[in-house]
Amino acid sequence: MLKATIPFVDLRDKSPIDLLRNYPDKARDTIKASTRMYGMASRAASLVALPFADKRSRAWLARSNNPYLYEIESFAEILGTPGVYALNLSYEWGCTSGVYRTADSVSMLRVLDWPFPQLGRNVMVVLQKGRAGEFFNLTWPGISGVYTAMAPGRFSATINLAPMRQHKLGFVGDWLRNRVIAGNQNALPPAHLLRQVFEQADSYEAAKKMLSETRIAVPAIFVLAGTREGEGCVIERLENTAEILELSASQQLTASNHFRSSLSMVGSGWRSREPDSEGRYRQSCNIHGYDLVNHFDWLRSPVINQFTRLCVVMDASTRRLVVQGFEGMLQVTDVFTLPAEIYEQRKAV
Repeated sequence: MLKATIPFVDLRDKSPIDLLRNYPDKARDTIKASTRMYGMASRAASLVALPFADKRSRAWLARSNNPYLYEIESFAEILGTPGVYALNLSYEWGCTSGVYRTADSVSMLRVLDWPFPQLGRNVMVVLQKGRAGEFFNLTWPGISGVYTAMAPGRFSATINLAPMRQHKLGFVGDWLRNRVIAGNQNALPPAHLLRQVFEQADSYEAAKKMLSETRIAVPAIFVLAGTREGEGCVIERLENTAEILELSASQQLTASNHFRSSLSMVGSGWRSREPDSEGRYRQSCNIHGYDLVNHFDWLRSPVINQFTRLCVVMDASTRRLVVQGFEGMLQVTDVFTLPAEIYEQRKAV
C-alpha cells in the first residue's frame, strides 16, 4: 500500500471551519469509514442511528451552551452528511501516553487507538493560534476538539479515555447508564477543554490548573508535559474531581485507560478499556527516554495493536514533533518530522 504524506497546514489566522472547507473529502472519508467498523451490518444500522445520534448530540451541545457549537454546525452544513455532531462527541477509544525524561527536557509519547478506520491515513498537523500562543494540533478536518497537541515553549498534552463506571448492570447496561449520566451534564467535553487549554494557558502550571479544576462532562485522563526537567503529570479526572500523579524525579510516568490513583476506589468500580489497558501500561513503563530518539523503534505489542491509528513523540522544549499514521500494525503514512524552519518561519511573521 502506498504511504500517504501527512499534510502540514498553517491555520493561525483562520479557523477549523476553513480547514474543513479546504479538505472536505478527508472528513467525508473519516465519517464514511466510521460506519463500516463492523461491516455491512454497522453500515446499515448507521443509516438510522447517525441522524438520531446527531439530533441528540446537537441538542446536548445547545443545552450546555458549548462554545464550539457554531463551529460544529458549520461543519455539518458544509459536509451535508449525517454523523458530524456524533463524531465530535465520540469518546470510545483507547490510548497509551506518557512523559519521559530525555536529557534536560521532557518528551511525550502518544499512541492513539480508535476503532474508526482511515484516521491514520487522514491525520494532519495543523498550526493553530489562541490567546496564549501557537500550538501544533494533530487532528482531522471536521473535528472541533483537541486530542493531541504541542505548544512550543509551553507544554504538550493528550487525552486518554478514562475507564467506564460500573453500575452492576452488565457491560451494555453500564454503557447506557453512563450515557444517561453524561447527558445530564452541562460541562465541556474533555477534548473541548483541552482545546481551551492550548488556546488560553500560557504555561505548564496554568495548563495543569485548568485541566484539574475545570468541570468536564465525562471522566478523562489528561497527560501533560512541560519544558523543564520534572514538569510532567497524569491528571485523572471525574466530572468535578481530580487526582494528579507527578513525574517529579521519576524517569517516566505513563497512562493507558484505567485509573491508578484513589479514583479507582470511587463508586462501584471501573472497567478498564480494551485492548489490554493493563498490558499497554506495563509495556509503556519499559520504554525509556533515550528510546524516543529513534522515532518509533520502541513500538511493541500491546502498545501497538489492531486499533492503533496514530503514533507521536513531542517535546515542547526542543520543538520536536514526530508523527506517523497507522491502521493497526500497518504504517499508512510517511513519518512527519517538524522541520525547524517551519516553526522559525511562523515565529518570525
